[in-house]
Amino acid sequence: MTEPRLGWLDADQQRIWRSYLLAKTRIDDYLDAALAAYGLSLDEYELLVRLSEAEDHTLRMGELASSVRHSRSRLTHTVARMEKQGLVRREACSSDGRGVQAVLTDEGYELLKRAAPSHVDSVREVFVDAIGPDDYKSLGRAMQAVLSYADEAAEAK
Repeated sequence: MTEPRLGWLDADQQRIWRSYLLAKTRIDDYLDAALAAYGLSLDEYELLVRLSEAEDHTLRMGELASSVRHSRSRLTHTVARMEKQGLVRREACSSDGRGVQAVLTDEGYELLKRAAPSHVDSVREVFVDAIGPDDYKSLGRAMQAVLSYADEAAEAK
């Protein structure tokens, strides 16, 4: 086995890293379970949110994939499933006609409005209220640092 470029994680780093992985999984499971009452997964809910925040509730598929950090293939499958449920529709891009855009339907928007209060309550229960205010702010700074580093690394490739 070769040595990691920057060295092995020490015991505290390993404990924190594994806690993060387990917490992320448990949070996602908790949020998915709460959204199941609305027939949605967390990924589907996030797509509805992104579309609801977009101008005319419409985004190009590539832009939507980037905003939720999904591959285009994964997004295509998810949107196709949601399209069958009448939550979104795909259409040719109005700006150039070459690309495809996802559009939030009225049914999708109504479902989002019904599910949102429950989702926010779940986020508070499993995440926000589980962390003290000072730790919550520290976590926000830490996650922003991780995102900035990841964005810089992706741009360097």
